[in-house]
Amino acid sequence: MKWIGILFALMALVIGLVPQFTNCSAQGRAIQLPDGRSMPMKCHWTANATPVIAAPLLVAGILLFFSRGQEARRGLSLLGSILGFAAILLPTWLIGVCANDEMVCRLAMEPTLIFSGTVSAAAGLFGLFLARKNPAGNVD
Repeated sequence: MKWIGILFALMALVIGLVPQFTNCSAQGRAIQLPDGRSMPMKCHWTANATPVIAAPLLVAGILLFFSRGQEARRGLSLLGSILGFAAILLPTWLIGVCANDEMVCRLAMEPTLIFSGTVSAAAGLFGLFLARKNPAGNVD
């Protein structure tokens, strides 16, 4: 289970850091309103929301790395899986990214969040399976 904790921590770093550099606002782009004001695009708000997923996933990974109890491992695996699904939902359904297929957020941020979320969710589900299969909790 220690490797799942390490995987959670690595995916949390990817989820938290990559969107900060691959959103359109970081590239100097914004929507120009008719009155001259500029407004951030949807990918800006997705990038601002990713630390909310990354921070608890990082904590779950660290705690899972050091945990010994079966119930703790089961709960942390479930939490990591839920946070992985949330990372997938941010760019696809909850907030979204820009509609233009040539924007950096569509080319880099969205696939990165989907991949990292999928890896986290799958690792969490596998951790649940391991914790259930071995009731003694010796799954390292």
